[in-house]
Amino acid sequence: MFDCRDEVWALTKQLVRIESIVNEGGEKVMSQSLHTLIYSYPYFQQHIEHIIYQQTENDEQERYNVIAFIKGTKNPSNKTVILMGHIDTVGIDDFSLKEQALDPDALAQALHQEELPEAVKNHLLSGEFEFGRGVLDMKSGVASHLYLLKYYSEHPEELEGNLMMVFECDEEDGSHGIISALSELKRLRELHGFDYIAAINADFVSPRYNGDPNRYIYKGTVGKLLPSFFITGSETHVGSCFEGIDPNFIAAHLTRQISYNPALCNEAFGETTVPPVSLKQMDLKPTYTVQTALSAYVYFNFFIHSWSPKEVLELLKVEAETAFATALSEFKQHYATYSKVSGEPMNDILWEPRVMTYEDMDSILQNEHGEAYTLHMDAFKEQLLQQTDLDTRMFAARVVEEAWKWMPNKNPAIIMFYSSLYSPRIEVTGKNDKEQNLLEALDSALEIVQPTYPHPIVTKNFFPYISDMSFVALSDDEAGISAVSTNNPGWGTKHYVDYEAIRAINVPVINIGPYGYDAHKQYERMERNFTLNIVPNLTNEVVKNLIGSR
Repeated sequence: MFDCRDEVWALTKQLVRIESIVNEGGEKVMSQSLHTLIYSYPYFQQHIEHIIYQQTENDEQERYNVIAFIKGTKNPSNKTVILMGHIDTVGIDDFSLKEQALDPDALAQALHQEELPEAVKNHLLSGEFEFGRGVLDMKSGVASHLYLLKYYSEHPEELEGNLMMVFECDEEDGSHGIISALSELKRLRELHGFDYIAAINADFVSPRYNGDPNRYIYKGTVGKLLPSFFITGSETHVGSCFEGIDPNFIAAHLTRQISYNPALCNEAFGETTVPPVSLKQMDLKPTYTVQTALSAYVYFNFFIHSWSPKEVLELLKVEAETAFATALSEFKQHYATYSKVSGEPMNDILWEPRVMTYEDMDSILQNEHGEAYTLHMDAFKEQLLQQTDLDTRMFAARVVEEAWKWMPNKNPAIIMFYSSLYSPRIEVTGKNDKEQNLLEALDSALEIVQPTYPHPIVTKNFFPYISDMSFVALSDDEAGISAVSTNNPGWGTKHYVDYEAIRAINVPVINIGPYGYDAHKQYERMERNFTLNIVPNLTNEVVKNLIGSR
C-alpha cells in the first residue's frame, strides 16, 4: 500500500487555497491551476493530447473541466476506468473566520482561540481532523485522484488498460461540468476505442447518525427531483376574505401534506430515502396590496431509489388532491363558524379540488388556442431568458404563471411540474458483467485495506447526497425521462439535459471518498487517516483489480 498521507495532504492544501466557489469565477482559476499542475508531469509533456481543457457547454458562466488520461503499456487494452471529482465548492459566508476559510493551517490555529461546539473542539484537539472550505467536499478527494494520476503517469507499465481523470466544475449547482464532459468522453471513446468499464467518484461521506462508527463506500447513488407546484386561488379583498380563497392557504396544506411525509420515502434494496421537504414556499404578488395573492409557488426536494420521475408525479398528484380537499373542507368549516358568529349569510362554495400536470395544462391550451398560444409562449420564454437573475426554478414558475392566463377555467387549481435538474438514480447491483466486475473488484480491495484501518468500512447501495455520479449512467427508461422533459416549463430554453448522452456512456459507478463532518458548514472537516491514506489506497486497489497488475 502507498504511504501517501503527506503528499495527498499537501495536494489538498494546494487545492483548498484556490478559491473556487461555484458560479463566482474562481472555478476558472481552479481549472487553470489544475491543468498547469497536471501538465507539469513528464508523461503529459510527452503526450499533450492526453490532457484536455474543456469549456462547459450551454453555460452562462465561463468555466472549464480538466480531463486527463493515461494509456497503460503492460498489455494495451481498451478497458478504461474513470476517476471523477468536482473542483467547485459552496461559499464561505457562513464562516466567522472568513479570512482563514481557505487556509487549513491558519484556520486550525485560529479555531484554537474560538468558542467551539464540544464535538468540534474534540476533533480539533485530537489532531486527527483538518478544517477548511472544500477540505472535505471535496478537494481532498480530488487530491487522492491526483496522487494516483501522478503515480500511474510515472508507471504506465503497471496498467493493462487506461486510467481516465475527469475533474469537473459546477457540481454544487447545475452540473454543467459533468454534463459537458459527456461529449468529451464520447469523443475520446470514438478516437481511442476506450471501453469505459467502471467509474469511481471521490465525494465526501459522513456518519449517518450520532455515534455511527462506519465509513461508507457507496455503490450507485440516490436520484433527486424538484417537484414544483403553481397554486392559484380566487382573489378577494381581505375585508371580504371568504369571497375568495388565498392560494397561500392551499399551499400551506400542500406543504403539510408532503413535507416530512414518510409515505413518500422510497425503499429499495433495504435502504430508504429521507422524505421530501419544502425548499421554497412563496406567493407571486410583486408588491403589497390588501388583496389576497393570485398564485403561490412551492417546491420540494425529493429523493428516489427506484421510483421514476413519472411515478413521482403520479404519487404527488394524489397527495396534492388530498391537500386541496383538506384545505377546501377546512375553509368551509371556518366559513360556517364565522357565518354563525357574525350573523352574515354563508354563500355556496362551488370549488372542487383540481390538480393537473404542466403537460396536461399545456395540452389543454394548445387544443384551445392553437398556434396563437404556442407562438405567444415561445416569445414569452425568449423574453424571460433576458432576465439573467432568474434561475431555472423561477423561470419555470413564470412560464406556468403566464400559461395560466390562457386557461378558460380560472377556478382554483394546482399545476404540478419539474423546475430544475433531475439527477438520475443509479443502481449498481451486478446485473451485467461490468457491474459484477466492479463489485468484485471492490470486495477484493476491501479485504486488503480493511485490516489496516480501525473502523468498519461498510458498503451501501445508494450515495445519499446529490452528486455528479448521477450523470454517468441511467437506470430510467424512456417513459421516466419523458416525464421530466414534458413537465419542465423551461425545457429546451432555460434548461436542457441530453439524457441519451448519459445512456450512451452508461458506466457503473461507486463512491470512495473522504470522511468527515459538516460539509457546507463553517466547521467542515475531514479525518486525516481515512481521507489521506485509506481513500487513495482503496481506490488504487479497485483500479488494480480492474486494469492493473496484481
